[in-house]
Amino acid sequence: MAVEFGVQLGAPSAEPMGDRLSYYRDLLSRARGAFRSFWVSDHLMKDDAPILEAWTTLTWLAAEFPDYAFGHLVLAQSYRNPALLAKMAATLESLSGGGRLVLGIGAGWQGDEYRAYGYPFPSAGTRIEQLSEAIDVLRAMWTGAPATYRGTHYQVEDAWCEPRPVRTIPILIGGRRPKLMRVAAAKADIWQWDGPIERYRQPYDLLVAGCAAIGRDLTSVRLSTSGEAYFPLDRAAFPAPAEASVTPEQDPEGVLAGEYDWVLGPTPEDAIRELGPLVDLGVTHVTVYFHDRRSLDVFAREVIPAFG
Repeated sequence: MAVEFGVQLGAPSAEPMGDRLSYYRDLLSRARGAFRSFWVSDHLMKDDAPILEAWTTLTWLAAEFPDYAFGHLVLAQSYRNPALLAKMAATLESLSGGGRLVLGIGAGWQGDEYRAYGYPFPSAGTRIEQLSEAIDVLRAMWTGAPATYRGTHYQVEDAWCEPRPVRTIPILIGGRRPKLMRVAAAKADIWQWDGPIERYRQPYDLLVAGCAAIGRDLTSVRLSTSGEAYFPLDRAAFPAPAEASVTPEQDPEGVLAGEYDWVLGPTPEDAIRELGPLVDLGVTHVTVYFHDRRSLDVFAREVIPAFG
């Protein structure tokens, strides 16, 4: 399968933010033809920085850019009741014409965000159990008429979700903890984790083991990765973004420690070289956050053709 590339939307690292919606529109206009999809992260706050709510943003842009597939990297399952999320996804699937939505979901991690918005923040193990049940609820709502599900954390009783999706909406699970990888092996259509290969390999091996343990064909799980790209005019400027500042309060369990330092570059050749081992492993979907507009243009022109 050829490698498909998507655009991760977010605030640029090297440019003034200005109007965020205008920036997103510009990126997606530039990306047409080279990139197949766009993706939005699911955060409610980062101190006092302006952040657009993820589902609303995705819906708005899906209507404005009908030539893209789209999804979240990734929704925090705790923020939306899974039965309601199933209804939201089914509605967006219907209104967008079908075949474009990927339901990206994870266990959630940012403790200060949970507490600020009044969400309980149980242990990572409990959140992963909730994620597993949430996926069961999603699929029950999309296939049953009406749907009933009784789990430890979530229940639905004779719930209707009409119009139900005509096709199976693919579910992407993002994360890398061992318990989560067992959930991904059992229930993911797509598994997502950040590169490079040294970071990706360990949870990938857990996915392989998890699929083997339940007799699932590994090739039925599509492999996805993500990273940032920056191609500065002056090589001395690379790497521009420092490792992301994640405080212990935000991430008390160390889920994200050291996870945001993969920047593809400083040249397109470097990016191709770094992506190569992941593609050789079986990755067929790559989502890229761009340090600036120029990096997107260079990536589309010089990197994507190498994986066509």
